[in-house]
Amino acid sequence: MNDTYYEFGTAADRWDRARMFFEAKEYLTAARILGGLVEEAPEQVAPRLLLARAYYHSARLGKAETELRAVLERDPVEHYARLMLGRTLERQGRQEEATPHLRMAAAMSGDFGEDMGS
Repeated sequence: MNDTYYEFGTAADRWDRARMFFEAKEYLTAARILGGLVEEAPEQVAPRLLLARAYYHSARLGKAETELRAVLERDPVEHYARLMLGRTLERQGRQEEATPHLRMAAAMSGDFGEDMGS
């Protein structure tokens, strides 16, 4: 595939294409498309969150962390981003940093179970 495929079409076309690749577990390709969308509209949370998920699933944890922090900067009560940031930090062996994010995500979702990362 050449670069023009990723850039072809409207933002909506590329969003649909990125979601299709993500659902097919083609996370690197999805991330490539989503990266362009995020550059074009950095204020939009949904493409950035899906980009973070693509990075997470392709084990690009540093990039996932960066995108998740950007999402939370724009929308501090984005529950799923908070949960993902906690899980991303956990996967990096940073449990102490992960715990507050996991607890906050649990509180936001009303999940006060015993497995809150304590």
